[in-house]
Amino acid sequence: MQNYIPSALGIKSWAEEDRPREKLVRKGKGSLSDTELLAILLGSGSREESAVGLAQRILHSVDNNLNELGKCSIAELRKFKGVGEAKAITIVAAMEVGRRRQLSRIREKPQVTCSRDAFNAIAPLLIDLPHEEFWILLLNRANRILGREQISQGGVAGTVVDAKVMYGRAIEGRACSIVLCHNHPSGNLNPSQADIDLTRKLKKAGETLDIIVVDHLIVGEGGYYSFADEGLI
Repeated sequence: MQNYIPSALGIKSWAEEDRPREKLVRKGKGSLSDTELLAILLGSGSREESAVGLAQRILHSVDNNLNELGKCSIAELRKFKGVGEAKAITIVAAMEVGRRRQLSRIREKPQVTCSRDAFNAIAPLLIDLPHEEFWILLLNRANRILGREQISQGGVAGTVVDAKVMYGRAIEGRACSIVLCHNHPSGNLNPSQADIDLTRKLKKAGETLDIIVVDHLIVGEGGYYSFADEGLI
């Protein structure tokens, strides 16, 4: 992490090339650290601390992990001295814009050629959730994504999946094949016996409808588990 001028000095007293906003204009957005970008969102700190110092403190509280920052609520952010409701709302809104930017890529109908492609398409919807949800990716004959459908939402330990509901959505979406997707809030990516049994049941049901289950992904903060990659489909 960069060594910043002591927080007692305001950003305006810094050399112009060291100020986050001026640095962004002069050198481009890619030149800024996560701390500097967050400082721009904050706009200001307090009498005792600059915006950069406050940004450092906030990021330190989440181990400098932007995914964890995206989980913070307005109330949690307001616990930091120097962060009022307006600043907290700005941060939460910026995190949501970043998440939606990832989701907007689906409009291009990306092609799923491997498990990583499927993970990239579903991760923004599942990776930060405190509860389990079950989704499917709808694919056409060229394995391009037609859409994503939420099938169920449950609690921390699991969620119920109705095969009739799931395949009804797949048929409505004109899918030729699907990728099953659900998350493990615990971060443990290993499938349970219930996950394995459900996958077999749903795959068998799809065979009668001529809709192929090409993979089942378990998504967590540490990445994902692919049933296809592990030879379980």
